[in-house]
Amino acid sequence: MTAALTLPLILQAIGIAVLLAEVVLPSGGVLTLAAVALFGYSVYTVFTGVSVTAGMAFVAADIVILPVVLIAGLKLLAYSPVTLRKSLKKTEGVSSQSEKLAGYTGQSGKALNNLRPSGTALIGGRRVDVVSRGEFIEKDKPVLVIAVEGNRVVVREEQEQE
Repeated sequence: MTAALTLPLILQAIGIAVLLAEVVLPSGGVLTLAAVALFGYSVYTVFTGVSVTAGMAFVAADIVILPVVLIAGLKLLAYSPVTLRKSLKKTEGVSSQSEKLAGYTGQSGKALNNLRPSGTALIGGRRVDVVSRGEFIEKDKPVLVIAVEGNRVVVREEQEQE
């Protein structure tokens, strides 16, 4: 390898690093322009300082290597700590709110305020946010939990037994 190829190869390597940095860092295209400038100057120095054949080899290598590096950078970005994850991980031993609420199914309680259709009820000695099926339920009326859908506790007015 001749000394004339040392600078262009270094510029190519720095250009690849800057292109990968563009994938990770939001720069508004500034890093892309810097990478294009590095690749361009590298190819220019090869064409003018070495030979046209070496310059064509650099251009051909850039045509093959740059898309591969860009695609690999985007694939590796998914595993990078700087990216947001698609889903939250469930922690062990911690029960979700809906699992706690599922125990209220079939229990009776009392409306603490007017349910039109949502409000608060006292069920099992605890204040619970509830929703009716659309009907109005007056304050202090007995309610029955008929369903738990996710974090929604659905109630209906319980008919008093005579």
